Amino acid sequence: MTVTMPPPRLPALDPARLTPEQKAIHDAIASGPRGKVQGPLAVWLNSPGLADNAQRLGAFCRFGTSLEPRLSELAILVTGRVWTAQFEWAVHKPIALKAGLSEAVVEAIRTRRTPPFEKADERVVHDFARALHVDRKVPQELYDEAVSVLGTTAVVDLVGILGYYTLISMTINAFNVPLEGGFVAELE
Repeated sequence: MTVTMPPPRLPALDPARLTPEQKAIHDAIASGPRGKVQGPLAVWLNSPGLADNAQRLGAFCRFGTSLEPRLSELAILVTGRVWTAQFEWAVHKPIALKAGLSEAVVEAIRTRRTPPFEKADERVVHDFARALHVDRKVPQELYDEAVSVLGTTAVVDLVGILGYYTLISMTINAFNVPLEGGFVAELE
């Protein structure tokens, strides 16, 4: 499978030419848990106010929610797959595998098949994310199950993750954010 990536719509910003406001945000991102400024976060530097606020929300959604990494990465992969956001998928697939998602689950999501879940919490996160992304609502029975399995705080955090990574995906797709670091496009 060969997926051709469209050319980026915005040139990469030269760190030496950032405004003081852009540089402060760039440095805050680079010195945080992400360790670097890339992809959609680099695009957002074109709008420092958006970059500052979105990256802080993103730091919480990625590193601070009540969901364990295995489940938050699952939600991120579902979002990336729904949006066919190549950059998001490429960056988060290895993180999801390292966090404990099985290769079979990841591959099923990539190929738009029903994953072979062995854990109820993974199935609930997947089904909740798909329902919200695809149907734009969550049926009461699934909502009740999510609260029962995950807890109310985790369900609220899950919706936050889905919303934030939708913003990430929209940024990736609107600006044709290129893959970096030898990643290969895997989503058709």
